[in-house]
Order: sequence, then C-alpha cells, then structure tokens
Amino acid sequence: MFENLSDKLDRALKVLKGQGQISEVNVAETTKEIRRALLDADVNYKTAKSFSDAVKDKAIGQHVLTSVSPSQLFTKITHDELSSLMGGEQVDINLSGNPSVVLIAGLQGSGKTTFSGKLAHLLLNKRKKKPLLVACDVYRPAAIDQLHVLGEQIGVEVYSDKDNKDPVSIAKAAIVHAKSKGFDTVIVDTAGRLAVDQQMMAEIAAVKNAITPSETLFVVDSMTGQDAVNTAKAFNEKINFDGVVLTKLDGDTRGGAALSIRSVVDKPIKFVGTGEKMEALDLFYPNRMADRILGMGDVVSLVERAQEQYDEEKARRLQKRIAKNQFDFNDFLDQINQIKKMGNMKDLVGMIPGVGKAIKDVDIDDDPFKGIEAMIHSMTPEERGNPKIINGTRRKRIADGSGNSVQELNKLMKQFEQTSKMMKMMGNKQNMAKMTKNMPQMPGGIGR
Repeated sequence: MFENLSDKLDRALKVLKGQGQISEVNVAETTKEIRRALLDADVNYKTAKSFSDAVKDKAIGQHVLTSVSPSQLFTKITHDELSSLMGGEQVDINLSGNPSVVLIAGLQGSGKTTFSGKLAHLLLNKRKKKPLLVACDVYRPAAIDQLHVLGEQIGVEVYSDKDNKDPVSIAKAAIVHAKSKGFDTVIVDTAGRLAVDQQMMAEIAAVKNAITPSETLFVVDSMTGQDAVNTAKAFNEKINFDGVVLTKLDGDTRGGAALSIRSVVDKPIKFVGTGEKMEALDLFYPNRMADRILGMGDVVSLVERAQEQYDEEKARRLQKRIAKNQFDFNDFLDQINQIKKMGNMKDLVGMIPGVGKAIKDVDIDDDPFKGIEAMIHSMTPEERGNPKIINGTRRKRIADGSGNSVQELNKLMKQFEQTSKMMKMMGNKQNMAKMTKNMPQMPGGIGR
C-alpha cells in the first residue's frame, strides 16, 4: 500500500541530499515535488497545497544541527505533518451504553458487511465483548446471507428478519433482543447504494435517530481515492458520523482517501482493513502510517501482531517439549499457523524498517507456507509425532500425496531438524552461555 506515493516522496526528499543547509530555493523545489506526489496519489488539491505550504513554512529558517543533515530534518518535518494531516493521535471506538450500539454506513461495495464481521471478531476476541450482528440491508438478500456466513465463521449471533422490509423496526427489535439475551454490543449493518441518493440518506438518518448509536462509522473503499472523500462529505452532512473505516488498504491504493479524509470532514480514521481474513483489521495510528509512507517501517505494529498471537500456556507447553527433545511436526505446524494469523506476509515484511522499499518489486506469495503445510498434512499422525520413522519409502508416499518432490520433502526435513536443534539450544541456558562466551569480540564491546 502507498508504494507509488512512498517512491515519489522519497524522490522529492532526495533533492536535499548532499545540501549543506536548508534554503528557500531547495525547500521550494522539494515542496513542489511533494505537492505533485500528493496530487498523483489523488489527494484533495487544497489539502495537498496546505500540506506542502506547512512543510515549507516549518522548514525555512530551521537550525540544522551538525549531527543532522538537512534531508533528515526535512524528512522529520514531513513525517510530523503527515501524521498531523491524518489526525495526529489514534482515536478509539466509543462503546458506551448498555448495550452499546455501533451503526455501519457506506456505499454498496465499500466492504460494510465484511467490516461488520471483522469488528465483531475484534470485539469478541480482543475486547472480550459479546457482540450481536444485525442485518439491516433489506434490499440485498445476499447481504443478509453473507452476514450469517460471517457470523457463523467467527462464532457471533446474527439477528435478521427477511420478511420485514423496514430497517428501522429491524434495528429496534434487534436492540430489544440484545438486552434480553445479554449482548453488550450491537453492530448494525445497513444498506448501501451504488451512489449517494436522497432515499438512502433519509433511510440511514431514520435508523440513526431511532436507535441513537454510541458510534456511527462510515466505511469507505480506500481504492476509490478522491471519490471516497466526496462521498464521506455527503454522508457526514446528513448523519454526522463519528469516524471513518478505510477498507482494502492492502490493495493498489494510491493513498488519497487516507491523506485527505480527515482534513475534509474533520473526522478521525478509526480502523483500516488490511486483507480478507477476519483478523485483518487494525486500529489506525496516524504516526505509524506516516512511518510506513516514508519507508520507515512499523515495528510497533509488527510486535503488537506477534503479541496478539502469543499464547503463554502454549509457549510453556512447547518449552517443556523442547527441553525433553519432543518437538515434532505438530508443533512445527502450530508455529506456522501462529505466523499466518499475523497477516499477509508481504505486509508483515514491509513493517521492518528499510525492507519495504527493497521488496516492492519482489513477488512474495500470500501464503508461502502452503507447500510445507501440504507435506505435513500428508504425513500420518504417527509420522508427525515421531519424524525419525520417516524413511525413504514414507518420504516417497508423503511427497506424492502432497504434490511435491522428494527433494522438497528432504529440504523440509532438514529445516525441521535445524529448527529442532536451534530450539533445544535456546532452551538450554548452559548452551546459551557457551554461545555468548564464544562470540567474537565486536567493536564497542558487543559480544562479550
């Protein structure tokens, strides 16, 4: 995401590389390139101009420290302004009330129904809430069916009434149902249209007035750029929503919506969708997004994703198994599943500082583990639990059954063996002490 914008901003900032100081001439040239990069990303013209003017005003006259180059200082100013443009601080969802009611609005195809499922999944698993999904799209039976499928997938109840064509009465009945059944959060998925129209606006306004939600979220497809901002403006004037959700941010998005929407409607971006899986929903942090746009990575988000998948009890059990030399392919498969739950591989690698630009043209498989998983699933339970019994005949059967070659299976077996040895060594404190002692002396005393 934002690859084109990142490249163009990087080229703009290179204007100052090698310059001994910040001057009006080189700042004017750089800010002109920045404004052009923002316009190419489909950012609102007024927003792009005011942003580049703000960067220019802050840069001119800045005292450059001897330890900081003009390009580094200018990059920091650009970063701070980008963060400010997108809101500055992270704003959380408001879940007041009993039950708290969240109203979801947006155009058809923006990803409202999928987001509703993702939000329910997030609230259930991370906030320990008991959410109820409500199907209020009375025009598209497929939307109701989709919500039921998502609800079943994530283990959340869905309230719907296919015979009722009045979204207001459905929403009100759902809240009564939620109170009687002990649900603490109600997520109302409403109908969308292919374009903004008066009937749609009147309907969503009526639903909002009837259920007085604690939070109204406007869902927008980030790939639509400036059109998304115009639609948000129309919705905000009618229903005065509380926050924005940007979907499909993992696609070929130019970034116009993310960079323009806050300044145009003065409402915070609260969530971003980063993939198709129910786990692919992140809180929006302007500072972290500015880091990623400028190619600085996002280590904090990467660590948070890893922590979310960390199971302390599982980790303890695995440690005991490693200490007893019992690490097997079931454990190996479990580790792979934990990594996969963290998200799209290219997105994860892109969070590492300096790596994003290096891999932008590299084709990274969305599921690089599928070949490994196929081979492990092709093993019998006995073979997964005791890899030592996998002889030549078994290897041929496993390889054929998984659609891989024996050479690929041999490579997996070698990787597994190396992983087992490394884990056993890391689990043994005496071995770790020996490894540290034998490390060569590095400059600055690192290593010993």
